[in-house]
Amino acid sequence: MSKQSEQILEEQLIVQLQKLGYKYVTIANETALLINLKTQLEKHNNVQFSNSEFEKVLNIINKGSVFEKAKVLREKKHHIIRDNGDNLYFELLNVEHWCQNEYQVTNQITQQGKYENRYDVTLLINGLPLVQIELKRRGLEMKEAFNQINRYQKHSFGAGQGLFHFVQLFVISNGVNTKYFSNFGTHKQEYLQTFHWTDEQNNQLSNILNDFTDAFLEPCHVSKMICKYIVLNETDKRLMVLRPYQYYAVESIIKKVKENEILNGYNVEKNGYIWHTTGSGKTLTSFKASQILSRIPAIKKVVFVVDRKDLDYQTNQEYDKFSKGSVSSATNTDDLIRKFTDPSVRIIVTTIQKLNNAISGRNLFKMKAIQDERMVFIFDECHRSQFGETHSNIVKYFNNIQLFGFTGTPILAENANGEKTTTSLFGKCLHKYVITDAIRDENVLKFSVEYIQTFRKKEHIIDLEVEQINELEVFEAPERKEAIVDYIIQYHNSKTQNKKFCAMMCTQDIDSIIQYYEIFRRKKLNGEHNLKITTIFSFAQNEDEIEEQIIPQLNMAAEPQIEYGYKPHRRELLENYVEDFNNLFGEKQNIKDTEGFYNYYNAVAKKSKQNETDILLVANMFLTGFDSKFLNTLYVDKNLQYHGLIQAFSRTNRILDKNKTQGNIVCFRNLKDKTDEAIALFSNKEAIDEIIVEPYEVYVEKFNEATQKLLEIVSKVEDVDGLYTEEDQLEFILAFRALMRLQKKMSHYTEFTWDDLKIDKDLFDGYSSKYQDLKDSINLKSDVQKTSILNDIDFELELIRRDTINVTYILQLLIKFKSKHSEKDKESIEKEIFNLLNTEVSLRSKRELIEKFIQESLPQIKDTDTIPDEFEKFWNIEQENALQELVKTENLYEEQTKSLIDNYLFTERKPLKKDILALRLEGRPKLSESQETSGRILNKILGFVDTFFDGIYGS
Repeated sequence: MSKQSEQILEEQLIVQLQKLGYKYVTIANETALLINLKTQLEKHNNVQFSNSEFEKVLNIINKGSVFEKAKVLREKKHHIIRDNGDNLYFELLNVEHWCQNEYQVTNQITQQGKYENRYDVTLLINGLPLVQIELKRRGLEMKEAFNQINRYQKHSFGAGQGLFHFVQLFVISNGVNTKYFSNFGTHKQEYLQTFHWTDEQNNQLSNILNDFTDAFLEPCHVSKMICKYIVLNETDKRLMVLRPYQYYAVESIIKKVKENEILNGYNVEKNGYIWHTTGSGKTLTSFKASQILSRIPAIKKVVFVVDRKDLDYQTNQEYDKFSKGSVSSATNTDDLIRKFTDPSVRIIVTTIQKLNNAISGRNLFKMKAIQDERMVFIFDECHRSQFGETHSNIVKYFNNIQLFGFTGTPILAENANGEKTTTSLFGKCLHKYVITDAIRDENVLKFSVEYIQTFRKKEHIIDLEVEQINELEVFEAPERKEAIVDYIIQYHNSKTQNKKFCAMMCTQDIDSIIQYYEIFRRKKLNGEHNLKITTIFSFAQNEDEIEEQIIPQLNMAAEPQIEYGYKPHRRELLENYVEDFNNLFGEKQNIKDTEGFYNYYNAVAKKSKQNETDILLVANMFLTGFDSKFLNTLYVDKNLQYHGLIQAFSRTNRILDKNKTQGNIVCFRNLKDKTDEAIALFSNKEAIDEIIVEPYEVYVEKFNEATQKLLEIVSKVEDVDGLYTEEDQLEFILAFRALMRLQKKMSHYTEFTWDDLKIDKDLFDGYSSKYQDLKDSINLKSDVQKTSILNDIDFELELIRRDTINVTYILQLLIKFKSKHSEKDKESIEKEIFNLLNTEVSLRSKRELIEKFIQESLPQIKDTDTIPDEFEKFWNIEQENALQELVKTENLYEEQTKSLIDNYLFTERKPLKKDILALRLEGRPKLSESQETSGRILNKILGFVDTFFDGIYGS
């Protein structure tokens, strides 16, 4: 009887593993497994156990869950009393020197539990089964192997001495596709939580007999994954293994630190940043990097720096999940200084504001003792607030530090707006994992973006595109907001799958939040909806009262608390909304002080994370750094672009389960072009990340020239009050604005000092105050002069476009953008696109045809907007040609073949052997040939479907 393909695959894999250094051992059952374990532990520890001593060893290792056994596995020394009364210390695994262990491979171990199971291939390290590989024959779904492991978890892994609870990693493969995942024990695990291994450029290594085994299962590497790159989540009591891009990021940081150690600080490129797209697990990556670096004796502190207090709390909570008590979060500046000067504190989480306070003013002397100590600073979201004076202060103050940044949306040349890029401040990018990679790997969800038109001109209006229309008036009109709220109420259930998920709404500013909240509040009191609406926004003690035009809207509430003529402070309004929150959820939050505000912030965040709120209304808060797996919809009434847009959209695309298939973005502003620009920029691995900036001395000269122009208009601050005409006021505003922009650019340079300038800081600040007051006044005057068009438009909402942002969409978008480049760039552009085709699994079978389109058809297309249509025409022609080739070479009936393919596409059930053979013009072949013939034709049909139907336009 011939061997099954699964058996052949198993035998070939074992041969390959032996070549890598695994010794093959025959183990039939648990009895043989225990005998082998005793031998291997003796060899590894250079000791001989008596039978009674080995029983004591088994007593140590046969207790507890998968999680508890993982902790036992990693303990440096275990202890038993020998038969003669001596102490004996031994280890199960050499964690520090992970290559120094004993490696074996076996197969078809039989384990008797609730049912008898036989496991395919098992990798033993020091006799313990630490990696289990389940194989399926080619053509079968890998999910069958995943489900099989699920059954083994329930039926037999825990049987007997429970040795298979020591398994750390599972590998599943059908030969051509291979994935890995950590042992989830009794925890529910989705198939989505299985991962492909890749090379450093994110190219998938899928074939288990070729690239995967050599790269991932090589003894030293798989040991390294087990010893260093599995995190024990203390909160959930489960194992978490890093994904390949996380692994490469941490390794690149460690490499930089070790290089700097060897070069004794003389490494000019000692810093760097990690570009990992938003939502791809940055916190776990940064934690693992911090943990490993903190164990290097020469590194005295690892400081993880966030830019907001809420992220300080959130990061500390996340780190605590991974390792209880492993980090120390500073409550205030004095506490931070104490932690810096305490040698026992190895990892600190702090805000950039507290860090800046600790190294300035009266605290300079307190921090003097650690100024020269070797430390590593890891900056969270380094695209945000690292570009001001604080970054410069840190670099100037500490003498022996390395800086590493994490960002999903770096500041590149295109979105730098004349400022410095991420590379300018942090050095070269050490590893990239862009949004294209993450969507392909199903590590984040695709986006479905709907663009909703919120107003249209009345028929008698010919043209609204005039310069003087009051655009702000239109977008902030109460009637428009009413219509948007009605739209949300109507469609919210469908967007969130009947509230299985929740939503966020971002508005242009805080005043808009207040307007929307009041509309939702009134409509709820009127019985028009039952949505749980929450909100939070910042306020300041000296902040202006609410704007005049918002007062009438506030009085529209069914239970008004605000009288006409009274302008409430934003704080008062937020206090009302906090009271609504308390009544809704039975809480006792208050915002009487800073601590109360952040307690309320955390309570609001918790409700969204636990899917207890329906819509969270925000302006800027929560649009970056906030993760809620239950959040699947973002309503947008805010102008967004570049990194701000991607960050906001990415609140919705965290993986949860099979029900959450995409992030829904509902845009009430026309952000189509801005969305395309942002997606194209942050999908482009070759984007220019550095700007050639002018020397500091050039900016000093420009600043002093601009200062002279300002002083010619107003020689002292008081002179600004004497500017009576709007023309004179505008001249001052423009002159000082030029000065501000130059000063901002200069502040990024480490050599910046006010001593070089013709104006001191106090005088500059004085002009700045006058500028701010006058600027607001000028803006108000300008608004009054604009033409109102409210009577000439109708506020009606209509869906005008829906885009599904998946890999294919991005590919076409890149082609569109790239085709605008000059001729000399063509070769490198094509190379980049073809690399994307190679890395995108769903497009590999289509690569040849897509390349043909790019090389032959694309140069002939003049209008890039027609690319999708031209591509579809090309595809249809190629599809027809391929079908004709299939029926010709296999001598099939054409119409019947088309019908069979259509039926397969509809039912997703593979055609039966008799149906395939019925397609042949020659009739049925001989019985001895029928199996081969039907199999060959079926493979060709499946290949045809895979090429021309599966995934080309996205799922």
